Amino acid sequence: MNNSNFASEVTKKGFINHIGGIDFKKVSENTFEFNVTVKNYNLNSGGISHGGYIAAILDNGMGSAAYHVIDGKRCVTIALDIKFISASKEGDVLIGKVKISKKTNSLVFVVAELFEKTNLVATASGTWKII
Repeated sequence: MNNSNFASEVTKKGFINHIGGIDFKKVSENTFEFNVTVKNYNLNSGGISHGGYIAAILDNGMGSAAYHVIDGKRCVTIALDIKFISASKEGDVLIGKVKISKKTNSLVFVVAELFEKTNLVATASGTWKII
C-alpha cells in the first residue's frame, strides 16, 4: 500500500467501514485530522454515541496517523487510553485532531482530541508498535 492511497485504504476498509468509516487528512508533518458523522447505528440504547464507537474511531484515526509517519510499514495498537468527556448524538459531526508525539525505530506515540463543534467529546493517547 503506498502512502498516496493510504487514507482511503486504511479508513474505509475492514471493521471501520462497518461503522461508517472516517474521512482523514494530513494537516502538517506530525498533525492530522479526521471527521465522522454519527449515524443511528453508532448510538447506544440511551441515544448517544456508544463508547465503543468513540474508541474505534479514535483508534482508527490515530493508527492512520501513525501509519502515515512510518513510511508504509505496518503498525498495531499496543496501548490506547481514552477519557470520555461529553456525549455526542445522531447527526453530530465529530472532528478528531491527532498529533504524533514521538516516533522511535519501533514505536509511535500519538495523542488526540475529539470535538463536536467546540465541545470536547474525548481525549486519547496511545502507542503503536511498528511491525
